[in-house]
Amino acid sequence: MHIQKGDQVAVISGKDKGKRGKVLRVYHASQRAIVEGVGMIKKHMRADPGKGVQGGVLAREAPVHVSNLLPIDPESGKPTRVGYKFLEDESGGRTRKVRIAKRSGAELDK
Repeated sequence: MHIQKGDQVAVISGKDKGKRGKVLRVYHASQRAIVEGVGMIKKHMRADPGKGVQGGVLAREAPVHVSNLLPIDPESGKPTRVGYKFLEDESGGRTRKVRIAKRSGAELDK
């Protein structure tokens, strides 16, 4: 998947088009992600004094489909498509697959 937890992403379609945020969680099975401050919904919570939960209406993020998200290029700060490259490790000649930004060629994986 081209989106991972901790990525800075831009929303490219939907009601929150143009917003940016950090990916908090990724659901691989449904290909959705929760992005900080994007896709806000109201959830009505019932009070549960036994657990110390106060009731009311809470605002929280709903999952957004990953096709509506693009990672932010670390060099230009603009949304970019994702490519993949195999790099050799220094330790033993093993290769590892990393994500790269198509816009600048910068590595997206930390």
